[in-house]
Amino acid sequence: MILFLPGLICDSRIFAPQLEAFPDSHAVDGYGLADNFEDMARVALDQAPAEFDLFGHSMGARIALEVYRLAPERVRRLALVSTGVHPVKEGEPAKRARLQKLGHDQGFAALVDEWLSPMIAEPNRRNSAMVAELRQMCLEQGQEMFDAHVHALLSREGRHDLLPQITCPTLVMVGELDAWSSAEQHQAFAKAIPNAELVIVPGAGHMILHEAPEAVNHAIRNWLEMPASH
Repeated sequence: MILFLPGLICDSRIFAPQLEAFPDSHAVDGYGLADNFEDMARVALDQAPAEFDLFGHSMGARIALEVYRLAPERVRRLALVSTGVHPVKEGEPAKRARLQKLGHDQGFAALVDEWLSPMIAEPNRRNSAMVAELRQMCLEQGQEMFDAHVHALLSREGRHDLLPQITCPTLVMVGELDAWSSAEQHQAFAKAIPNAELVIVPGAGHMILHEAPEAVNHAIRNWLEMPASH
């Protein structure tokens, strides 16, 4: 079974194209108002079978690394998608605080509209139906959840030290046009994982799961064919 972990102000709907293609899988629908990665990881583990394949997108991939840190013996395969492993960067708290303030001052819809657009590659923003679905999903999460997720992101540790310890087959995937988590960033940390395969999806941005579902699902099928570590 694949366990899918969503990222910042996303829920199971972010994986709709994948859940349709892999119907025996399960997507965590959210982490409540947990505001740190360890608590979020425990929410995920509570929904997981004894052994499982683990796929995290964006912040969800950081949570997936926390799941692996807590219970490596349960993870058969790992996928880290549209993400990073670095600690908090200089200037990051101010950027996130500005978005929080926008939401509190002008309403959560203003925050979502400013945050979501750059997450989608410019050519794909013309897909109005896709954009509307993603926007509605994000809107339904609400300011309180955004604030909890930001707290988790800003209290995180870097995970470069964990990468060489990952023994299971690992898919590292990113959209070629991801303006939030670059392909170069993924190339760098994929090299530190002993059994990693890097996939860069042409024409996709950060919301790769909806922007390029066929390419993503193809990569997942190849990943599932890798012999599991246990």
